[in-house]
Amino acid sequence: MRSDQVRLNCGITIPVLGLGTYSFDNHRETTQLAVHTALKMGYRHFDTAKIYGSEPALGNALAESILEGTVKRENVFVTSKLWGSDHDDPISALNQTLKNLGMEYVDMYLVHWPVRLKPWTCYPVPKEEDFEQQLEFEATWAGMEKCLDMGLCRGIGVSNFSSTKIQRLLDFASVPPAINQVEMHPMWRQSKLREICADNKIHVSAYSPLGGPGNSWGSTAVVESPVIKSIALKHKATPAQVALKWGLTKGASVIVKSFNEERMRENMASFNIKLDDEDLLQIDNLEERKIMRGEYLVNETTSPYRTLGDLWDNEI
Repeated sequence: MRSDQVRLNCGITIPVLGLGTYSFDNHRETTQLAVHTALKMGYRHFDTAKIYGSEPALGNALAESILEGTVKRENVFVTSKLWGSDHDDPISALNQTLKNLGMEYVDMYLVHWPVRLKPWTCYPVPKEEDFEQQLEFEATWAGMEKCLDMGLCRGIGVSNFSSTKIQRLLDFASVPPAINQVEMHPMWRQSKLREICADNKIHVSAYSPLGGPGNSWGSTAVVESPVIKSIALKHKATPAQVALKWGLTKGASVIVKSFNEERMRENMASFNIKLDDEDLLQIDNLEERKIMRGEYLVNETTSPYRTLGDLWDNEI
């Protein structure tokens, strides 16, 4: 197996560097151009979600590239995600995603958040009246397993699940999740979660591996960190490359969201850096703070999560 891929517990391989397709303005042409550029550079893993609105653009760009012979469908890894409003019917939701993408299957289908929303909630920040009190996660996961049985996806997993929620899921799942996609970077290292996932052969995929600079909710704390900057200087690299290489060194795949050609190339080159024990120790001593906290999924009246502690099981 190639060193830029890892094998998942469901038997398939995932390229460890992925391109995220979320962008605030979700401009179709911009996204398509970025996907074309990424494919030419060698990116083979693309991450989308119903709620990003980028499925049609991603599907279109991939279809064009497959038609041109730039890439074969079986050499591309596509992940999409089940939104909270579709927890009662993952099969229909995934069929709609496949229609948006113009594909017969996705490689990975993830439950986006451990939050069940009313069927009309087709926007990223739910209002108070949009929450379902009961999570009924066993039924949702059974629907995900059915998607797998039907061949609509090659693997199923979760996103934004705490260690506690992973363990609860494993208590009843017939098929364990192949992936838990979470925020992970040098200033939110997820050591407990990584340990639990490793014990259960669940692959950790890192979103915001640079701390999400450029996102409305993101931060430049990681790439501006004096420690990260000094490690970068030592290796003649950029802070972003150090942050990505740290994630890769920890066995995670990293989902980077940059549509800038120069940055995409820079991110790809992070494979070439070799961090030493001293670098890793310095990073392990950085102060931690979660950036994507999900405050908008917490309230005292209608959400099943009254506090951030509830949402993350006090792992924040």
